[in-house]
Formats: sequence, C-alpha cells, structure tokens
Amino acid sequence: METTAERMTRKPLSTWLLLASLYMTQHFGLGFFWIALVAIMRRQGVPLERLGVIYLLGLFWVIKFLWAPLIDRYGFSRLGHYRGWLLLTQTGMVLCLVVIGCFDIATQFNAVFAGCAVLAFFSSTQDIATDGLACRLLSAKERGLGNGIQSAGGMLGNLLGGGAVLMAYPHIGWKGCLAILALGTSVSLFQVLCFREKTYSIGSKDNHALLRRFLSFWQLPGNKQWLLLLLIYPVGSALAYALITPILVDTGWSMERIGMVMNVLGSALSVSASLSTGWLLRHWSRFSVLIVTAIAQVVSLLALTLPLIGPPDDLRIHCAVGAYFLIQGALSALMNTMMMDHASLTSPATDFTLQYSVYSLVMFIAAAGSTALAGYLGYLAVVMVACAFACLALGLSLYFKRPVEEGIGHVALGDVY
Repeated sequence: METTAERMTRKPLSTWLLLASLYMTQHFGLGFFWIALVAIMRRQGVPLERLGVIYLLGLFWVIKFLWAPLIDRYGFSRLGHYRGWLLLTQTGMVLCLVVIGCFDIATQFNAVFAGCAVLAFFSSTQDIATDGLACRLLSAKERGLGNGIQSAGGMLGNLLGGGAVLMAYPHIGWKGCLAILALGTSVSLFQVLCFREKTYSIGSKDNHALLRRFLSFWQLPGNKQWLLLLLIYPVGSALAYALITPILVDTGWSMERIGMVMNVLGSALSVSASLSTGWLLRHWSRFSVLIVTAIAQVVSLLALTLPLIGPPDDLRIHCAVGAYFLIQGALSALMNTMMMDHASLTSPATDFTLQYSVYSLVMFIAAAGSTALAGYLGYLAVVMVACAFACLALGLSLYFKRPVEEGIGHVALGDVY
C-alpha cells in the first residue's frame, strides 16, 4: 500500500517527461553524427582513416568529470541551480545544430567537425546537470524507474537521430536533417523553461574541496569495492558489442539489414529492458537485481558463440543479438541507479559523473581493443574472454554483497535494501 508520505512526494508526470526528454535529446544530435555522418561521408568517398576521428567525440563523455565540480559549485540563483545550466547547455545544443547545418559536409568537414565537438561538449555538460538534478529530485525508490527512463531515453535519442533522421536524409538533405535535429532538441528547452526547481544548498563553496572529491570519493566506506565492480562489470559487454557488426558483415548481411537489427530492433529491446529493470528496482533489492543481471550477462555472451560454432542461420543470430541488447539495456539502468545511490546530496553531479566517467572509460578501452584482439585471436576467442570477464563480474557481485548493500550514497537509503 502507498503511504500518505509517498503520495505527497510522488513526482508529477511533467517531471518524468522532462527527465526522459533531456536524456533523449542529449543523444539526439550525437546519435546522428556517430551513425549517419559516418554513412553519409563514406558514401561520398571519404577515407576510413578520416572517418575514425568522428568517434573521438565520445571522449567528452569520458573526461566530463573534470568540469563536473563546476556544475555543483556554481549555479544561477534566479533560474535555479541545475535548471540554469540546463537552459544554457540546451540552448547551446540547439544553436550548434543550426550552425552546423549552414556548412557543406562535402567541402567543409573541418568546420562541421568543430561544430560537432562543441555540440559534444554542451551535450556532456547537459548530462552532468541532468544527473545532478535527478539525484536531487528522485527518492531512493524512484531511482530505478528514473534510470530506466534515462537509459531508454538515451537509446531512443540514438535511434531517432541515427536511424529515423538518416532515413530522411535522401529526401530532405543535410540542411533538412539538421533543422529536424535542432527542432527536436528545442523541445527539451521549452520543457526546462516551464520547470521550476527547488532551492538547494551547496555542500561546499571551496573549489579545492570539490576538486579533492575526485580522490576522497573513493576513500569512502565501500567505494573501493564499488570501484572494482565499475572496472570489471562492463568489460565483457563492451568487448562483445564491438564484434557484433563485423560478425554480421562477415556472415553476409547487408548494411540495411544490419542497421535494422542494430539500430531499430536492438534499441527497442534495450528500451524495454531498461524500463523493465527500472520497475524491478522499485520492488527488488539492488543486490538481487545485480546478481540476476550478472547471470543474464554471462548467458547472453555465451549466446553470441552460437553463430560462431555452428551454422550462422538467422534464428541463431537473431537470438544472440537480441539477448545481448536485452542485457545491455538492463545493465545500463542498473548501473546508473547504483551510481546515483553512491552520489551524495552535497555534490551529486560530481559524484555521479566521476563514477560514470570510470565506467565509460572502461567501455571505451574495451570496445576499442576488441576488434584488434579479434584480428589476432579470432571472434570466438574474444567472445570467450568477454564471457570470462562476465563470470568474474558475477563472482565479484556475490563476494561484495555487503559493500553493495551498504555503500549507498551516504544518505539514509536503508529502506531500499
């Protein structure tokens, strides 16, 4: 039964829609550039080695912890602390997309890439502010659903930006696509304008204290074990993800079919898994969901061996890829929720971003090295290495039951566990 206190603190639908929109539009434009821009430029004959620079835009998400303390430390008193940052960054994203659309992609690549870099900076900074706001807004029981929405929103942003807008490109051209991206991103801007943020106290006004948080955070009880989980848990999944597209290409699939399975079917499965995991986190303990997800990750990675050790028929491939994207969506929602649990209320954006940067860096390194390792050892060997890391993650999850249950944000969240 829902208590009177829970009914009073229950968030209105507009708050959930705002969070969903912010998490979606921060990936909307970048999803287009990471997927569609590569496809468009490759069709125009741009060398592969030049296309690789586009993926460097992801580094902003790895190093964003460097300026996260500034988002916690400085705010806009009249506009709202995090709301002010959201207004600034969301406006910057819209303007970037408008400006990028003024350049010709075929003859002014350097200008287009510079604009994309500025967009990536605004997008990653918007994510810092959104995470800080979510940490403040959501109660412990709401964080599962909130992070399910976060993961689903990011995947939908990639799906719409890199899928739907790409499909429209032959009909509306470069400028038309950028106009759609700018209009779509501006939706969140209007939502932020209508949102009113409560006044929050800042834990420390000492800039050096916030910078020292980078090191002191990991010294808090349970956080060293949590760091080990962050370093190990995503490796298996990241190793496998980088291999799926090359495996499908080598199997003889067309680019259109690969795009449909990876961008449409895969994203849809991940969205459903993210939202389902968010619901589970509202009713199950974090530790129970962590163990179930760790077991499911081992099973899903083992499923990727099916197309490699037997006939690569369509049923095996669809089951393997589908299982992977299901667990990827669940893993994203779970880990984001637990990162939010470990974030303090005095420096939420800094704490969450610091954890997410570690997690993203591990995934970035594992994915980057996966295909190179497969070139020497073969696909099957790398998938088995991924399975080994997934088994290690399961073992660590079982071993670190107590730190997982107790290292929760240094606020009173014991009722969730």
